[in-house]
Amino acid sequence: MTKSKWILPLLTLCVVLTAALPVAAWHRNPALTFAVLPEGATGPEGLTVGPNGNVYVATFGFNAGGGVSGQGQLYVYTPNGRLLRQVAVENSTSHLLGLAFHPMTGALLVIDFGGAQVLNVNPVNGHSTVFMTVPDPANSGLNALTFDKAGNVYVSDSFLGVIWRTGSTGGAATSWASDPLLTTKGVPPFGANGMVFNHAATAMFVANTGDDRILKIQLNGDGSAGALSVFTNSINGADGIAIDAHENLWVAANQGDEIVVVDPTGKAIAKLGDFNGLSYRGVPRGLLFPASPAFSADGHWLYVTNLALDLRLFNPDFVSIDSGWTAQVKRYTVSRIEARIPPLKGDGDED
Repeated sequence: MTKSKWILPLLTLCVVLTAALPVAAWHRNPALTFAVLPEGATGPEGLTVGPNGNVYVATFGFNAGGGVSGQGQLYVYTPNGRLLRQVAVENSTSHLLGLAFHPMTGALLVIDFGGAQVLNVNPVNGHSTVFMTVPDPANSGLNALTFDKAGNVYVSDSFLGVIWRTGSTGGAATSWASDPLLTTKGVPPFGANGMVFNHAATAMFVANTGDDRILKIQLNGDGSAGALSVFTNSINGADGIAIDAHENLWVAANQGDEIVVVDPTGKAIAKLGDFNGLSYRGVPRGLLFPASPAFSADGHWLYVTNLALDLRLFNPDFVSIDSGWTAQVKRYTVSRIEARIPPLKGDGDED
């Protein structure tokens, strides 16, 4: 058979085989702009939703030009994205990270990354007192916090690979869990990061950002940390975590510019949002280095901060596929995504 005679049958066979293969694709709920931070604000990192449904955002103190000095800034938004107030946090550095309301006392706890401490902050006037300290502040990298059913406070340390714990009234923290799996040599150079308990409080899930992993720490009967293992891999820059009513984990992939939802077995069941470039004013469209997710009070939305951080500010070797974009950002944003897991479209499904 000459070459011209067998090309057409071969192409026909390829088309038939391709059509017979099951085809599936993620249907991505879009990331919509919830709020654009005021001019002069730095990249937002921490986010929490208050008992009244308002959205509280803390900024990390870095813009496209580098770090800024002064007090850390807290921005408070209504559920529809209207800025209520900007609050300067007393006794803090400009580098704030995770924040959350204590479920029993109602105190707003804010991590002062630059000061290696956790502050109890008045969200109206910014007055603060020290809530928690750590024994090695010079080397620590406090990042995210969560609570157990007894009101104990847990704080991840991205540099030392420790989960610190203190009681509901704060004080000097003690090491609750420490393991090499909680550290990283990867990029971004943050190990233990976002944390969340399952609803039964029998296990804690911890993101390791530099290793692109979610770790699982079993709890012993007395509340101490038990076995630590890798729960799932390959979430590109796993950062903050939120858990839904079905025990699915909604993880901010800060290097993938998306939210990855994994089920209780660690299987991905949705990938939401995407990066859609910058406006001509330097405002991100969609997700750009998403950091902290939290569900709205009614459960309809997932709010996500866009840190839009150029990692080359810390090390010129930390170049990423987003570096050219983050270097051009002039205003920073918080996004929201419909908190619904869309069907995975496959072979035979209607468009």
